[in-house]
Amino acid sequence: MVRILLATWRLDLQELVENAICADGAAVLVGVARSNAEVVRLARELSPDIVTMELRLGGQDSDAAVREIMIAAPAPILMVTRENGAALGAVSARALEAGALAVIPAPPAFEGRLERAAAENFLATIRAMAQVKVVRQWPRKEAAGRSDTGNGDCDLPVGIVGIAASTGGPAAIRSILMRLPAAFPAPILIVQHMSNGFIDGVAASLDANVPLKVKIAADGERLRPGTAYLAPDGFQLGVSSQSRIRVSEDAPVDGFKPSGSYLFASIARAFRAQSLAVVLTGMGSDGTGGLRALRRAGGRVIAQDETSSVVFGMPKSAIGAGVVDFILPLEAIGEKIVALAQGEANGS
Repeated sequence: MVRILLATWRLDLQELVENAICADGAAVLVGVARSNAEVVRLARELSPDIVTMELRLGGQDSDAAVREIMIAAPAPILMVTRENGAALGAVSARALEAGALAVIPAPPAFEGRLERAAAENFLATIRAMAQVKVVRQWPRKEAAGRSDTGNGDCDLPVGIVGIAASTGGPAAIRSILMRLPAAFPAPILIVQHMSNGFIDGVAASLDANVPLKVKIAADGERLRPGTAYLAPDGFQLGVSSQSRIRVSEDAPVDGFKPSGSYLFASIARAFRAQSLAVVLTGMGSDGTGGLRALRRAGGRVIAQDETSSVVFGMPKSAIGAGVVDFILPLEAIGEKIVALAQGEANGS
C-alpha cells in the first residue's frame, strides 16, 4: 500500500486525487496539507512513501518546501498542477532543482468524473515514483570515476555533446552546465523527458543560472558553441549536418519523443568520432540503442554513476550494454566534458 501525503489548497484537486486513490485500491491518503509549512511538518510526522504537492500552495511557490522536505524528511516528491503548464514552467524548474522528481498534470475530469485511463496513469506514476530511493541532498565529495578504454584513445576534440535524462534530470543537467564555461567550444543538445508544457520553463531557468546560453531548439537553426539546445515538447531532436539542428515529427523511438536514442544516433551520423554522449539519471533504457551507433562511429560516452543518480535506470542500461567509456559521479561529469572538449584523449 502506497502512503501518499497530498499538499493542495484546492478542493477540486483534492477530490480528484481522492477519487483516483479510491478507484485504485493500492494507495491510501495519509494526510492533506494546505500550506508549505504544513506539508513540511506532516512529512516529518507521517513519513509518507511519497509527497504529491501543487506547484503553488495558496499563491506561494512550493520549491522552498521541497527543499526543506529533502533536508528534514527525505521522500519522493511529485509535483502536480491543473493550471496551464507553460505559465508555471519557471516554478516547475525551481521545484525540480530543489529535489522534486517530476511535474505532471492532474488527471482531467469531465462532468465531475475522472477519465478512467487518465486516472489509472496518474496513480501508476505515483506508485512508480514512490519506489524511487531518495537521500538528503548534502554536497558529496567528488570521487574518481571508473573508466574503460573503449574509445579512450581517440584524440579528436569533441564537436558536439548530446545529453539524455529523465527522472531527476533537470537538477543533474543544471549541475553539469554550471561547470561548463560560457566559451565552451561545442554545442550541446539535450533530451529531457517530462510532461508537456514545462520544458520552456526549464530552459528559461537554466539560461538565467548557468554560464552558457540555453534555449529550446528550432528546426534548421545553426549550431553554435557555448549554447545548449533542449528538445521541444513532442518533437525529436537531432542534427541534419555538422552545422544545423533538426527538430522533426519523426516517430517515437521505443515510445519516446523526444528520444535520447534518436539524438545520439543522429549526432553519430554527422559528427562520428567527435561525438560525446552523456546519459543521466532516469527510469528505463532510453538512449542505449543510440549509444551503440555512436560507439560504432567512434564517439565517446559518459554515464552517471549509481550513487549520484536519482534513478539508476538509463545509465545502468547503457553500462550493461557495454557502450560506456566513463562512469562518473554527477559532480565530475562537467569537468570531464570540458577536458574531452579540449582534446584530451582520456579527459584527464
